Amino acid sequence: MRKSQMIECVIFDMDGTVVDVPYDWKKIKEELQTQGAPILSYIQGLKEPEKSEKWKVLERFEVEATTQAVLKKGMREFLSFLERKKIKKILVTNNSRRNVDFLLKKFNLEFDFILSREAGLWKPSGAPFLFVLKTLKLEKEKCCVIGDSHFDAKAAADAGIQSVYLLGTQRQKDLPVGIQIFQTVYDLHRWFERLIAQ
Repeated sequence: MRKSQMIECVIFDMDGTVVDVPYDWKKIKEELQTQGAPILSYIQGLKEPEKSEKWKVLERFEVEATTQAVLKKGMREFLSFLERKKIKKILVTNNSRRNVDFLLKKFNLEFDFILSREAGLWKPSGAPFLFVLKTLKLEKEKCCVIGDSHFDAKAAADAGIQSVYLLGTQRQKDLPVGIQIFQTVYDLHRWFERLIAQ
């Protein structure tokens, strides 16, 4: 994001970004037998009754993990900082609205706009980000994405959002050029403070 441009919105991922959730993706994919395909697209492409059965399997794993979620350290302070700066906080997740609502209530969090998988728009496609930008009449040049995986980075690239920040210490393959990685929310928070002060 160029220093001369103002940040109007931050689009957050949920699992692994706002909260830490103990998903065992390898185990989930093995039980669903996705054969390497993205989980949501794989399930959506199935025929009944297999589709409904596998949705239930995924939801079982999700509920179990969601109940064990913890708020990422430093996230509450970072969200409060963005609110004080009048920057829109948007949540775009491949998780269900039920799990989102549970977590927001559990941690007493608020976002200006929430898009969950019920919209039928899923990362790594850029479609959910484009939907948010169009709905809220936001310019992609004045928005950034904060996530934790290549799904978030690829979705941002697909939507034409160039400013992408990933949280985490693990190296990830096939990331678009220009991605910035921060080990902690505190590091990310300090970066934003300097960026906005320019």
